[in-house]
Amino acid sequence: MPEYLAPGVYVEEVSFRSKSIEGVPTSTTGMVGLAHFGPTWFAGGPLAVEPRLVTSYTEFERIYGGLERLQVSDSRDRECYLAHAVRAFFANGGKRVYVARVFSANAVNDSGVASVTVNVPGSDPATWRARWPGAMGNVHVQTLVRRSKNLAVNFPDLYPAPDPRQTWGIQAPRVRAGALVEVIPNGDPIPLGNAPLALGRLAVVEVDQDGRQTFRGDGAAVNPAAGDTIALIELQVQVRVSADRIDVYDELATDPGQKRYIGRILHPADPEDENAVVWLDWDPAPAAATVDQRRFLPARLAVALQANQTPRLTNGNDGRMPGVDGGRDSLEGMEAHPDHVELKATGIFALDEIDDIAIVAMPDGATLEDPDARFVAMSRLIQHCEQLHYRIAVVDGPLNSSMTEIREFRGKFDSKYGALYHPWIEILDPNERAAQGAPQRRILLPPSGFVAGIYARSDIERGVHKAPANEVVQGLTRFEININKGRQDVLNPEGINALRFFEGRGNRVWGARCMTSDPEWKYVNVRRLFIFVGHSIDKGSQWAVFEPNGPRLWANIRRMVEDFLLVLWRDGALLGDKPEDAYFVRCDRTTMTQNDLDNGRMICLIGMAPVKPAEFVIFRVGQWTADSKA
Repeated sequence: MPEYLAPGVYVEEVSFRSKSIEGVPTSTTGMVGLAHFGPTWFAGGPLAVEPRLVTSYTEFERIYGGLERLQVSDSRDRECYLAHAVRAFFANGGKRVYVARVFSANAVNDSGVASVTVNVPGSDPATWRARWPGAMGNVHVQTLVRRSKNLAVNFPDLYPAPDPRQTWGIQAPRVRAGALVEVIPNGDPIPLGNAPLALGRLAVVEVDQDGRQTFRGDGAAVNPAAGDTIALIELQVQVRVSADRIDVYDELATDPGQKRYIGRILHPADPEDENAVVWLDWDPAPAAATVDQRRFLPARLAVALQANQTPRLTNGNDGRMPGVDGGRDSLEGMEAHPDHVELKATGIFALDEIDDIAIVAMPDGATLEDPDARFVAMSRLIQHCEQLHYRIAVVDGPLNSSMTEIREFRGKFDSKYGALYHPWIEILDPNERAAQGAPQRRILLPPSGFVAGIYARSDIERGVHKAPANEVVQGLTRFEININKGRQDVLNPEGINALRFFEGRGNRVWGARCMTSDPEWKYVNVRRLFIFVGHSIDKGSQWAVFEPNGPRLWANIRRMVEDFLLVLWRDGALLGDKPEDAYFVRCDRTTMTQNDLDNGRMICLIGMAPVKPAEFVIFRVGQWTADSKA
């Protein structure tokens, strides 16, 4: 109750309407698997690594690498199934996907991270390192020098004589304490472009409390004479990742006091460019150096980086094929550490805390050679959805499965949170161009990336209540095997969704069933509709916690849920000619006992009549003759 203590006019805000529920997104997907590069947990690397949101295949390629085959040690020349799945996802209408990369090192002392060392005279060596493990980290790094125009300015009246250094200064916004300058004596030719640096001409700017600039050379002060040229020295780093990608970083400084210090711009955990491939590992203040030596170390670093003749990073590798043993480097991964917040979850568990995800897939799980490992991988994917309740798993069957093998594989599961699709999909290999007169190489891919994109496309165009079937599959040449009606008559009743080719209608998804024996949750769209409703109500009703548990709250809850379901009914998601035929919402003393109230429980009972897909469209045709009239 507001307090009214003194006479006056009081204006108060009140609400005369019920709360509203906003529908949660249903097309956001999460994928787990191997990639060439990108954020992942690895020994000695950043511990707080989270899945990255990707909104286009181009963005995925910049972060995680392209479609080139992986060179994992125990499976030579392996297809990058995760990259192909993401590409197929966007090609089929997907919009958003979170990617959790998994990397498994070859050995304890082999992190798979590329590096190259640069010797810095008088200092510890500097090392260019890739930010993440992977052969893609074996990049070329070239450091170029960029000289400014002459910045020397004479200030004869600015400071009192006799100190000649007090009559010199530089007026430039980036020339502050720690800036590197080159002092060129009057009459000497002025170096141009990337001409080699000479230690004898370099100096580091120092600024005292009165703002006066002095120049610290190699062990001694530098006093510019009249007519000398003073140029600001900055670095440009070019990282050649591939023939089509060169990352360029300009205006870099070598002193930690500078705003664009190279170690800050190219930082291992928090770089200016979140997709940076490399970082510089260098100690700007080694313990063995004296104070005067430390002042000049930025100049030595600049000379060493420019003179480095071996700019290619080496020893980056794609590791080995991860297993399903539950370690941090496995496909399943591990949960976040309860006592150390910096130890984030990995693998499938890394997708747990991303609330937006509604569809999950693991393209690499179905490619494991061991049948038991395949089963365990798909089981963990389904368990992930069952535990979180608000997402569904798109499950891939094994490669080259016969009718018996795919039915045997399906028979190992019984879950209303998973849907199995068969067979695999053939595409032209985008990594190879066919020689003149020769056919182009073809590869087979698991269908989960294609199907997840179709789920998203169907949700966006029609709604989550529409079964994601009878939809065209884009970006393929053909299916691995031909599923005809006779074969599907066997597969469909067992909950195996077939991918089929129809003459004149193209390649289509021709099934929408879950992997369950419960007829109530037979259809994918029914399962996903209830996931959508449950998740939306969950998020939209958090305000009700700790509210007074009485008729006013119950009425507000009823109105809120009814308004939400009314919109679904109007969109065609619920069956019934009238709203009262499509749903009911009860929240009163009939749904709660006194014991429930005494224990702080408010119970709302919601019933819905979802629309089921017209899986069997039947027309009955017979002869009919009208009676003759006299």
